[in-house]
Amino acid sequence: MILLILFICIRRSKYSKRIHRGDITIATMLKGLISYNYKDLKFATQNFSEETKLGEGGFGAVYKGTLRDGKVVAVKKLTLLHSKKIEEDFLSEVMLISDAHHPNLIQLLGWCSKGRDRILVYEYMKNNSLDRFIFGEKKGHLNWEQRYAIILGIARGLTYLHEQFQVRIIHRDIKTNNILLDDDLQPKIADFGLARFLPEDKSHLSTKFVGTLGYTAPEYAIHGQLSEKVDIYSFGIVLLEIITGQKSKAFKDHGDAEDEFLLPKAWKLYERGIHIELVDDTLDPNDYNAEEVKKIIEIGLLCTQASAELRPSMSEVIVLLQGNDLLENMMKPAMPIMIET
Repeated sequence: MILLILFICIRRSKYSKRIHRGDITIATMLKGLISYNYKDLKFATQNFSEETKLGEGGFGAVYKGTLRDGKVVAVKKLTLLHSKKIEEDFLSEVMLISDAHHPNLIQLLGWCSKGRDRILVYEYMKNNSLDRFIFGEKKGHLNWEQRYAIILGIARGLTYLHEQFQVRIIHRDIKTNNILLDDDLQPKIADFGLARFLPEDKSHLSTKFVGTLGYTAPEYAIHGQLSEKVDIYSFGIVLLEIITGQKSKAFKDHGDAEDEFLLPKAWKLYERGIHIELVDDTLDPNDYNAEEVKKIIEIGLLCTQASAELRPSMSEVIVLLQGNDLLENMMKPAMPIMIET
């Protein structure tokens, strides 16, 4: 019995030391961010209740939290079901974005480590995600000027990740519910749980596919070939969704199966020169210039071309979006490919 008790005590001592060392390591890596108290976050989210739940992100649920000082934050809780994998994902997400500061990226405020839980605390976006304004209960609230500003803001955020940050970051899951809107309806790219960095000496990575079908570039979904052009393809899909007010996989026209998906529908209308018909019916035609909107639809098609090499970079997309010239004198999109299932 004495030997058994000694054995248990030694095991507990080693375990607690290992956890303590792990927390020290995390704290060292996350230096500069706020280390939140677990009890405070539990209080802020009413014990992570369903009433405070904002939604599901990559690898975890997100809750609205009101701290004791009254500050409202977004709390992302990751549970370590597979300890090593989630721990790596937690550290990966934090390390990738803790030093990334841009008006169109969500700001990470701090972190918390408690037992099997890993928690990230972000700035809170009152207007929640873009999909609510495009497809959900807020549909019809965005005018053309606001939609254009959102498209441009997303492009700027991706340009920063791809070309201006210290390493090239590929988000891998750009979609409308990963774009949050602040009080002024300015977009902020969120949920970096699937993000990866691309070394300077490589043009792409070969990796297992993760992401969301309907937004995924064909070379990544089929061959696992990952580059910044994967994000550019997803951006093109989101652009088309913002203009049309339709989900990429839910566009139906008189029950015609051929027109079930947004991207082939957009291409079909573009070939006929009538892609202005894609514009969301909730938009007032007097609020936008038809030729400008057609140009932006064509930019979306440029971003979704089947060949990754033919897609523009995000900085080139910004130039096209802000330019006064029509695309007819510059480049023509090629037929896109959409991975449906």
